[in-house]
Amino acid sequence: MADRPHISVLGGGPAGLAVGYYANKAGLDATIFESGKRVGGNCTTRRVGEYRYDSGAHRLHDRDPEITREIQRLLGDELTVIDVPSQIYDAGRLIRFPLSSTQLLGHLGPVEFTKAGFEVVCARLSCRGTPETFRDFALATYGRTIAERFLFNYSEKLWGAHPAELSPNIAGNRLSGLDLRTFIAESILKRGSTSHMEGRFYYPRLGIGVIADALAGACGDGAIRTGSRITRLEHDGGRIRAVEINGDERLKVDQVVSSLPLTITLRILDPAPPAEVLALADSIRYRQVRLVVLFIDRPSVTGAATVYFPSSDFEFTRLSEPRNRSADMAPAGKTSLLAELPCHREDDVWQADDQSLVEIVRSRVAEIGWARRDEISGGVADRLPNAYPVLDIRCDRAVAGINHYLGRFENLRLTGRSGRFVYGWIHNMMRFGLETVADIAGARRGA
Repeated sequence: MADRPHISVLGGGPAGLAVGYYANKAGLDATIFESGKRVGGNCTTRRVGEYRYDSGAHRLHDRDPEITREIQRLLGDELTVIDVPSQIYDAGRLIRFPLSSTQLLGHLGPVEFTKAGFEVVCARLSCRGTPETFRDFALATYGRTIAERFLFNYSEKLWGAHPAELSPNIAGNRLSGLDLRTFIAESILKRGSTSHMEGRFYYPRLGIGVIADALAGACGDGAIRTGSRITRLEHDGGRIRAVEINGDERLKVDQVVSSLPLTITLRILDPAPPAEVLALADSIRYRQVRLVVLFIDRPSVTGAATVYFPSSDFEFTRLSEPRNRSADMAPAGKTSLLAELPCHREDDVWQADDQSLVEIVRSRVAEIGWARRDEISGGVADRLPNAYPVLDIRCDRAVAGINHYLGRFENLRLTGRSGRFVYGWIHNMMRFGLETVADIAGARRGA
């Protein structure tokens, strides 16, 4: 063990699997402990009869070429390039997302568009300093008309907090398209641009869960233990000494990588952290998501990969049509729609029974005319716990304090959305895994 570190990975989602995958490639031993019956976390593909659907509107963005090549090597011909745009549903019409000025002109009309355009130019020219909240960021990037119409309601639905309470980091790079340069090029110089559109991505033929399955298969024999919930992290103040599994099995550990929610990692430490550190955990939150999939007796509903619903009139934030990612996601001549309903655990949506939610989404889809009620042959609902870390303006200080405390454990590293309390994509999780394994290997060589 002194020459070849063993890595205990807590959690078998994409981030944990990436650690196991890169550990095996580096010749290191790793064991992944997953509480559920299968790996993949909140990035899986489920199957109901001949229908397949993902645990959300997932896709693989080609934003890290090294990671893209790694996944291509893993999946081969199963990974295909998809060129299908996303759209926004507003006032009964669909417009392309991210927003472009040419699309907005046709949607808003010349008077409203001129007002919005004037706000964009003024906002960009008068922008000073770094915005402190998402509200400030949206107003400085888009102006009031566009921000209020398309961004504020959507963000509040998604994160469960007012835009003035959210960090500007929630925007990522998804909202970078309609900047001043793009606006002038498209609206004044009439030079069209599609560089800010998100319609091109990679997707496995049988669903996003194929990536997790391939990673799991490449972790090595016996590397994954499902049904293994971590219930205690025993430490001596400077190192994690052992993990407790399901409350009755104790295993000594060498190196530990946790992709568990940051709050859970803190609360299962034994001895417990100081009260002031636990108080920091109480100030950060994770957003839950209910999924509803409808099975529809028609060959197609939309031409979009994902449709976003900013209006508060709709309970869901977005609908996706799985067969627009791959024809193998639905039987011939039929399709499905996947709705995402973010919520907190105390909300009625999280507590609601499955069929009640299916009926709500079914009624909304019928109301907007995408399918008649008699064409919707059925539906199912699922829960995604701890789907997103809520990046509000208070979390940076709390997360920094928690990380400072956890940094005292020399053999503990954090990874993943939940473990690092960051909002990221599949390629980010893979990058985290690569860097974590390199750090462990490098630290051991330097010891």
